[in-house]
Amino acid sequence: MRRAVFLDRDGVLNEPVVRDGRPHPPATADALVICEGALRAVQALREGGFALIVVSNQPDIARGTAAPAEVDAINERLRGLLPLDDVLVCPHDDADGCDCRKPKPGLLRRGARLHQIDLTRSYLVGDRWRDIEAGKAAGCTTIFIDRGYAERAPSAPDVRVASIAQAAEWIITHARNTMHVLDAATDPAAVSVSALKVKLFADGADLDGIAKLAADRSIAGFTTNPTLMHKAGIGDYEAFGRRALEIVGDRPISFEVFADEQAEMLRQARKLASWGENVYVKIPVSDTKAAPTDEVVRELTRDGVRLNVTALMTESQVRRVVDALAGTPGAYVSVFAGRIADTGRDPVPMMRRNVALCESQPNVELIWASPRELLNVFQADAAGVHVITATHDILAKLSLVGKDLAEYSLDTVKMFHRDAAAAGFTL
Repeated sequence: MRRAVFLDRDGVLNEPVVRDGRPHPPATADALVICEGALRAVQALREGGFALIVVSNQPDIARGTAAPAEVDAINERLRGLLPLDDVLVCPHDDADGCDCRKPKPGLLRRGARLHQIDLTRSYLVGDRWRDIEAGKAAGCTTIFIDRGYAERAPSAPDVRVASIAQAAEWIITHARNTMHVLDAATDPAAVSVSALKVKLFADGADLDGIAKLAADRSIAGFTTNPTLMHKAGIGDYEAFGRRALEIVGDRPISFEVFADEQAEMLRQARKLASWGENVYVKIPVSDTKAAPTDEVVRELTRDGVRLNVTALMTESQVRRVVDALAGTPGAYVSVFAGRIADTGRDPVPMMRRNVALCESQPNVELIWASPRELLNVFQADAAGVHVITATHDILAKLSLVGKDLAEYSLDTVKMFHRDAAAAGFTL
């Protein structure tokens, strides 16, 4: 599967006609003016291995104010000036209810089918909110060229730039860094664990296991929760918490409230926070009746309590929680990417967007929570996630990174043979 850069046309590759602060397409092919730096930017992207696909709304066709032949002529002139792989056009207006008019992702998905594109490894560059929403819906990384139009701004693009030249530069750098780690996910021998930027937090409630991992300075922090504590047979919460604090030293550790009533959440949170400056108090995103805990988060943040808001799964939850964390001295937002994957959804594009949401608020970091396999560590790193929490059994697999697969195959054959002999099987 290939990578692509999907490009809006007017305002990205060619200069728009701006009237009353809003952009419009050129009326004719002769009126087409390529944006400064566009040719060099497109050439650089092509040299970087990207397919280049224009995805353009042209509702003037449906409105009867532009002839389809003239739109085709403009596109042909554009293709004559820039090395593009394809130009896809939606000729509809909103009332037509099509699936190709941005902000719907139909044009991008059509381009992906035609050119064998992996949307999750691709980029969308646009200058309007419709472009960015379409890119997000398709699972692409989104780059917004901010031209200051008199219209609504897009919601949380992955990055804002001033020109197609800046967009291309950012994409090439981002793709290089991302592919370095993604290549390692298929061939981990290409990278060492020490090259990962994502911080590793150990998730568990077994004190002996915590002590073993605390001896490893690559483990940057620790988390636990009532479910893990219950499975570990913990009966005295405070005794367990204080002993865990002694073990982990000055590294951050998260303890969770277990109340469902918000006033009691506040009381428990303040008590947990009193145990140490490195304690992050875990507050669930809602109570069991689905009532948001935003006001709890706001009040504790005003009190200077460091929080870990947990059990999030949607971008709207992340947006709301990040807003409630305004002024925090330090906080984590835990998105359960593993559980998102359990529903058949790819969490990587969502986590990329959540990184941008968290970085809009100082001192807020995103956690990839509930990973299912070691590969998730590399995926989280590639997505720019700040922290991944992993259970002790997943962290134990770090020693396998870079292991020769032929050797691993032989080890597996020997294991099957050894276990069959131990079982005393006969036929």
